[in-house]
Formats: sequence, C-alpha cells, structure tokens
Amino acid sequence: MIIDLRSDTVTKPTKYMLEAMMQAKVGDDVFREDETVNELETRVAKMFGKDQALFFPSGTMANQTALKLHTNPGDQVICDKYAHIYNYESGGASFNSGVSCKLIDGSKGMFTAKQVEEAINPDTYYYSKTSLVEIENTTNKGGGACWGFNEIKKMRTVCDENNLGFHLDGARLWNALVEKKETTEQYGEVFDTISVCLSKGLGCPIGSILVGDSKIMQNAIRIRKIFGGNMRQVGYLAAAGLYALDNNIERLKIDHQKAKEIGVELSKLSMIKTVEPIETNIVIFELHNDVNENHFFQKLADKNIHIISMGSGKLRMVTHLDYTNEMHDKLLENLINM
Repeated sequence: MIIDLRSDTVTKPTKYMLEAMMQAKVGDDVFREDETVNELETRVAKMFGKDQALFFPSGTMANQTALKLHTNPGDQVICDKYAHIYNYESGGASFNSGVSCKLIDGSKGMFTAKQVEEAINPDTYYYSKTSLVEIENTTNKGGGACWGFNEIKKMRTVCDENNLGFHLDGARLWNALVEKKETTEQYGEVFDTISVCLSKGLGCPIGSILVGDSKIMQNAIRIRKIFGGNMRQVGYLAAAGLYALDNNIERLKIDHQKAKEIGVELSKLSMIKTVEPIETNIVIFELHNDVNENHFFQKLADKNIHIISMGSGKLRMVTHLDYTNEMHDKLLENLINM
C-alpha cells in the first residue's frame, strides 16, 4: 500500500468518472463545437453568476490569463508573499504580462483591506501603476487556510474606490466553500475573475476554469491561444469536470476531517516543533531543529508514506479523494509508533 500525501493533484479518475469521460459528446473546441466543454463552461459560469467561463488545461494558465486581462506591462499586482502566482508559476507574471508583484506580509497567506490600501502606489508617473489585487483561497503555503468573507468584501470596496481589478485564485475554493458553508454566488458577486481547479480536491485528471463577466473575458480565449492552451476534442476532460461537480464537492468534508486527525497525532510527537492550524485538507508542520529532515522523510518512505517539503523547514501532507480510510488508519498507526 502506497500512501501518497504529497498533494491532492495525485488522484486518478475513478471508474465512474472514466465512464462519464468515455460517454462524452465531443467536437472541435477551437471552433467552439465541443458540446461537453460548452456545457461545463455554461454551468460553472452560472454557478458563480458570471457571463462567461473558459476551460484551461491548468490553473497556472488560467491565473496567467487573468493577470493579462487585468493589467498592462509595467503595472503592479498586489498579492501575499505566499501567493501561488508569485511563488509557483515560474515567474509567469513578469514573463507573460510584464508586471511586478507588491508582496504583502500577511498571515498564513492572507492579509487585510487596510494592508491593500497601504500597498497601493501613488498615482505618479515614477511608480508602477497598481491595477490588480489577487488573493488565493484556500491558501496553499498558508496550510489550507480560508479567508474571512467579510474581509474579502472590504477589499472589494477598496478595489472599487481605487479602480482596481480583483482576481481570486480559487484552486482550492471548493474546500473553502464546504468548510465555511459559503456559496459560489457570494464569490461571483465580489470578484471580477475567479479561477477554479478541477484536478485537486475534485479529483479530475486535468483542468481549471476561469470565470468573469463578458467585458473582462472578451479576450480570454485569444490569450489562451497565445499561451498554447487551445484544445480540440477536450470534452472528454470536461466530462470529468461535470461528473466531479455532481459527485465530489460535499465529500471534501471527509478530507478535512482526516487532515485534522493527522494534525492531532503529529502534535503528540516529540520530534514535531509546530503543527499549523488545520481548516481544510492541508497539514503543514515543522520538525525541531535537532531532527534530521532527510531521516524523517526516509522513515516515512520506508513505510511507503510520501510527503513533501514546502521549503523553510515546512513539511506538508495533503489529504484527497484517493486517500482511503484504510490508508488513513495505517498512517495514524505509523505516526503513533514513530
């Protein structure tokens, strides 16, 4: 038994998802003739109360497209120091859009509306023009933390008062919605653009979707083409997304509960320095300075348990659809005996 907790991206399609994929009605999506893609895009746009949605092969491409829709070269984007667009998208913000990032020193990847106000550059020619505020929910490096929606609404007000765009990297938004009992409609009302991932918590093999109103989205398909993201009979992948929306959202609660149980056992180990608060499916913890990280990894690997380092001494486990009850019991047993 291999227990892979490196990420929720390691999942494989279930038998039923594969059946849905194989039954998909497909066409050439470059000609906008793939009816399954069209169905998925229409459904997700409606879920968020937006005019349009566009299917992407990756969350990075969806985010990079959003940055380009909102900005011009030389502009500046306000985001947290832990933001995925800054840390894990290969410098795409500068390479693709020619923008810089004003990094906010937040808490667990989150910051306040007041901090946004303070980060906006003066409207003077020798400053970069601040044009976009970007947040991530849940926060990856922040340990799957969920934003408070009231603070998000305050940021919307700041964006309106300063003529700024507002983009949500919602790679794990489904987890936040389930945990906080919030709705897609709430988020659609507040953000100009939202990217949501299908291949993390929802268990699809590939795919993210960018949603927004028609004015901001009018060039999205052109930018996707520039980035090489146009696809042909992609309805087979879109069908996985439709299946996941019907079957895999509410079950995220199970992943969250398992993550919290893992956190309880980790906190009992003398070799563990800290376990960060756990809200959703991500567990981030640190070892004491005198504990060899490589030895710790190897001890788990010898038991066929695989986790990942986040850098700066932070280690991560992520629960997911393919992490079974049997695997969970086995992991907890191994932690108890370490």
